[in-house]
Amino acid sequence: MAKIERVEILMVDLVPKVKRTDAIQSFVSQETPILRVTDADGAVGTGYSYTIGTGGKAVISLLKETLAPALIGRDAAMVERIWRDLSFLTHATTVGAITALAQAAIDTALWDLRCRKAGLPLHVMAGGAQEKVRVYTTEGGWLHIPIEALVEDAVQAKARGFGGCKIKVGRPLHEDVARLSAVRDAVGEDFEIFTDANQAFAVDEAIRRARRYEACDIGWLEEPLPADDLGGHVRLAASTSLPIAVGESLYSVLHFREYLQAKACSIVQVDAARIGGITPWLKTAHLAESFNIAVCPHFLMELHVGLCAAVPNARWVEYIPQLDAITTEGMRLEEGYAMPSREPGLGIAWDSDALDSMRVDGASFTLTA
Repeated sequence: MAKIERVEILMVDLVPKVKRTDAIQSFVSQETPILRVTDADGAVGTGYSYTIGTGGKAVISLLKETLAPALIGRDAAMVERIWRDLSFLTHATTVGAITALAQAAIDTALWDLRCRKAGLPLHVMAGGAQEKVRVYTTEGGWLHIPIEALVEDAVQAKARGFGGCKIKVGRPLHEDVARLSAVRDAVGEDFEIFTDANQAFAVDEAIRRARRYEACDIGWLEEPLPADDLGGHVRLAASTSLPIAVGESLYSVLHFREYLQAKACSIVQVDAARIGGITPWLKTAHLAESFNIAVCPHFLMELHVGLCAAVPNARWVEYIPQLDAITTEGMRLEEGYAMPSREPGLGIAWDSDALDSMRVDGASFTLTA
C-alpha cells in the first residue's frame, strides 16, 4: 500500500463524430475531465468523467478547490474509504450532478491504479462474471435522422453483428410510430429496437405513447418521464407491457433503491460518471441483481464494457464512441459482443500526446505532496 503523492487534472472537449439530437437537446461537445493519481511507488492511475456540452469547468473547479487536495497523502488502496470521505466532505452539494461527476473522475482513477498494481483487468478485479456482453448501437437513431436513413442504419447495424439499435422518440406520435414500424419491418423480429424519450413526456402522454409503441415490439422505453417523477414511473410501468428503463439521470444508489422498491422500472441504466464512479456503480448493479433486474448502462462504453463483464446481470453495452480522439485503440467488438480488455487497469489505452495537445486552457492543474 502506498500514499498518493501527485494529482494531475486536465480537461479536453470532444466533438461528437456524428450529429446527436434527442427530444430535448443537441450534443455539440463532450467536456471530459481527466484525472491522474500517482502513488509513492510511482504507479499511475487514470480516470475520467464527462459532461454533455456544459459544466465541465464546474467539475474541474470542485476537483481543484476541494476534492483533489484531500487525496494527497491518502492510501490509494483504500478506495471505498476515500469515496465515503469525499462524499462527506462535499455533503452540502451531495446528491448532485457536479459532485458525482467530480467524484467519478477520482474513483475511476483509483480503480485503474488498484487494477494496475494487482496486474488485473477491471472486469476480473470487480467480479469476473462474464467474458463478453451483447452490444447495441445508438449512433444511427438520433431524432433528426430521416426515416429512410434510420432504416438503412438499422439494417447495416444488424449486418455488422449488433444485437439491436436505439431510436430516439419525441416527434409527433404518428411520426414516432411510423419510424419504429419501418425499422421493425426492415430488421425483422430477431433484432432489438430500444427507444429513448430523454425525459420529454408527461405521464398521460407517456402512457398513450407506450401503448402505441407496444405494437413494434420495443425492447424498452427509456427515460419517458423526468427522472424525479417516481410516482409517474410507477403509474406508467403498471400501464404497459414495455420494459421501462431509467438511470442515466439518477445520481445516488438510494435513488435506484427507491425505483426498484416501487416497481417503477425494469431496466437499470446506471452511468458510472453520473453516479460518482465505479464504487457506487457496482453497488447499484448488485442492488438491481437482488431485484432480478438487468443492468444496461448509459454511454461510456469504453469503461462500461469492463463493468458489465464484472457483474452477472449486465445485459447490454451501449455503442457510442466517445474517446477515439484521445486513445490509441478502441473497444473490441466480436460478432455482436463487446469484449473487455485483458490489460491491467480500466482497459482504456490513453493517448498522452493527444491529451496534452487537446487540453482546454484554464482547466489544468497539478497538486503534489
